[in-house]
Amino acid sequence: MAFVTANWNPLGESFYRKIELYEMGWNLKDGLRDCLVAAAPYGGPIALLKAHNRRSPSARPQLEIFSSSGLPLASFPWKSGMVKQLGWTVSDDLLCVQEDGTVLVYDLLGGFKRHFSMGNEVSQSQVLETKIFHSPYGTGVAILTGALRFTLATNIDDIKLRRLPEVPGLQGAPSCWAVLTQDRQSKVLVASGPHLFILDNTACTPVTPPGLSPQASSIVHMCVSFSYKYLALLTDSGHVWMGTSNLKEKLSEVDTKIKGSPKQMAWCRRPKSQQPSAVVMWDGLLLVVGECKETIQYHLEDDSILVPELDGVRIISGTHHELLQEVPGACEEIFKIASMAPGALLLEAHKEYEKESQKADEYLREIKEQSLLSEAVRQCVEAAGHEHEPETQKTLLRAASFGKCFLSNFPPEQFVSMCKDLRVLNAVRDYTVGIPLSHTQFKQMTLQVLIDRLVYRKLYLLAIEVCRYLKTPEYQGVSRVLKHWACYKVQQKEESDEVIAKAVSVKLADAAGISYSEIATKAYESGRTELAIKLLEFEPRSGEQVPLLLKMKKSPLALSKAIESGDTDLVYTVVMYLKNELNRGDFFMMLRNQPVALSLYKQFCKHQEQETLKDLFNQDDDHEELGNFYVKASYKEQRLEARIAHLQSAVDEYYKAKNEFSAKTTEDEMRLLRFQRKLEEEKDEQLVGFSLQDTMTTLLSVGLHKHAEQLYKDFRMPDKRFWWLKLKALAEKEDWEELEKFSKSKKSPIGYLPFVEVCIKHHNKCEARKYVAKVSPEQKVKAHLAVGDVEGAAEAAIERRNESEISTVLSRCSATTDHLLVERLNRAKATVPKK
Repeated sequence: MAFVTANWNPLGESFYRKIELYEMGWNLKDGLRDCLVAAAPYGGPIALLKAHNRRSPSARPQLEIFSSSGLPLASFPWKSGMVKQLGWTVSDDLLCVQEDGTVLVYDLLGGFKRHFSMGNEVSQSQVLETKIFHSPYGTGVAILTGALRFTLATNIDDIKLRRLPEVPGLQGAPSCWAVLTQDRQSKVLVASGPHLFILDNTACTPVTPPGLSPQASSIVHMCVSFSYKYLALLTDSGHVWMGTSNLKEKLSEVDTKIKGSPKQMAWCRRPKSQQPSAVVMWDGLLLVVGECKETIQYHLEDDSILVPELDGVRIISGTHHELLQEVPGACEEIFKIASMAPGALLLEAHKEYEKESQKADEYLREIKEQSLLSEAVRQCVEAAGHEHEPETQKTLLRAASFGKCFLSNFPPEQFVSMCKDLRVLNAVRDYTVGIPLSHTQFKQMTLQVLIDRLVYRKLYLLAIEVCRYLKTPEYQGVSRVLKHWACYKVQQKEESDEVIAKAVSVKLADAAGISYSEIATKAYESGRTELAIKLLEFEPRSGEQVPLLLKMKKSPLALSKAIESGDTDLVYTVVMYLKNELNRGDFFMMLRNQPVALSLYKQFCKHQEQETLKDLFNQDDDHEELGNFYVKASYKEQRLEARIAHLQSAVDEYYKAKNEFSAKTTEDEMRLLRFQRKLEEEKDEQLVGFSLQDTMTTLLSVGLHKHAEQLYKDFRMPDKRFWWLKLKALAEKEDWEELEKFSKSKKSPIGYLPFVEVCIKHHNKCEARKYVAKVSPEQKVKAHLAVGDVEGAAEAAIERRNESEISTVLSRCSATTDHLLVERLNRAKATVPKK
């Protein structure tokens, strides 16, 4: 604590400090000399590629990726073309821009993802210079070609190449250039000698920075701030001009007294800071310039690179990793010498209190007299967030906690939130993780992005601990991390399918909202089909299982799963898929092994493909159904000869069937013909030419219930069949009042779930709810779910203590809106005795 200000340097009205983040863990023989280096912002990874040796093109350089602490993440020999630039995307993917304009994309562990080209013109004229930038649309790439033309892509995930206008009078490579983002549009600022031009989609516009030193004859370097709002220009006279990026306002101009061309320049300004500042790096020298004439100088022992950040500049060399930034206001108020700020007095009061000194009371009284105790606590909490040393953080937070004891109404949220944030930040700053985020960067980046970055690094355990500690909603936190872990696990080749499937099921057993089908898909894409099938067994939603099984060519299993689901639409989907994929014989043979699917397909053929239905009966030697088919076909014939021919065919088929059954069937059909002749005599033409079932349905649909009941008695139709026909007919008419009377006429032989289902089918949930209470206990869950009553379904499932039904209800719950219900169901599921 005594040396907090030891590394502070004043510049104007502010102080700047250089904090050591890490002593680098890599072992680079020549440091960063002759290397292409790219470091991702927000404490991201570092990519390093030794420069190509044109004298010995056969020598393959090594592309290496390290964490910010210098620990290796990936390494592989570079076997492609000459690389001109390395850079990182907003999602920590590495971009390698080659001389021919091809851009190769790798993940941070060195896995190749894809490649794309910057166009034929770039390929023909070759890449002269490249800049990788971040725009509101994503990560962009800007290229200066050998023809001195600029080509731009503002989003590499949606490539739309833009060829910018030509710069007038440009004979060679410009002295410097940068990409600006203004009004959601990316532009290029080019310096050609003493002239500046802005290139956009349509025009090349000359611009002049206001108040630029007249001593300057050319601009040799430029840099844009992290937010793209500010711009710094370095002239050949050694002057640094700083202003807004639209070149309409000058903020300051400083003479560095150094006229050599720098290696790098970066903007260094904290958010909400009043002082503009930039960092300029030459060989062995680092200069910080602000709005006053003075500068801060740092001597560099090794080759280094600058990495602009939201609240400072990181400096990476072969041995060290440091952060240079303006000292945050809260830290300055508390720690600067002779400070009388409330936070400084509170810190002193706490020190004296720990010494058991009476001076603690004097400091506290002085703060209270000014009514600034709340401000003092706030300053200590804020300053703790900006400190990197855990001991300093603890000292400030203890002081804040001490001050809170004397406040009756101080809201605790800021203090508690800062304690949690710092614990997370200290964990990810650890040398073994190597993500040196500041608190400002963490808040800008958001927790979700940090979790993503831990997942990308395969730090699943740490990601889960962070989610649990910060109590992130499960579907956004632990479940999401476990899904990524499982997708990674199934790609491992060292372990058997059984071991991996068991490990995944155990880990994910209590996780909510995880789709096993996504994990199974990843396993299938990795060539592990059997593992994918095992994983699909854990997927409770058949609608998720079936498509992947079909994709894996596991048609019989897909059909079985679809039938088990009880979802006729899903069964039809599989059947139609099989019909298109298999030859006719194999298709029929597969259906014969699945009676439910065969029955549904027959229903389909009955309405859509009559001849196919006939073929099915022929293949099965089902003479009885063939006879019925010919009889029904005869009703549709207008000509007497054709009708007689069909009836003769029916007689032939019935003859082949069992004698007693064919006789009964023929008798029934004859009685039906007599009934139809009677109707014909009554001039009811609507009912002529129908089968028994069709006639019954039509009688019910036109309201002739007495006729239908008579037919039902005459033909000794089974009760269940009659109830089904009448139920469907009343629902089709939407005669809900008559349907309710029918349900109360006597106990339904088909139960009351069909009443619920037909009401839902005709979009009448209100009527459907009337019958839910009458449904038998074993069908209660299905009935409640049909009317959208998830809570009722949960009650029924819990009451029956049925694990399968509880799982079904869980699959219908939303992790966001039903989290209390999900917890209750999971508790109930845990108490169900295992079979």
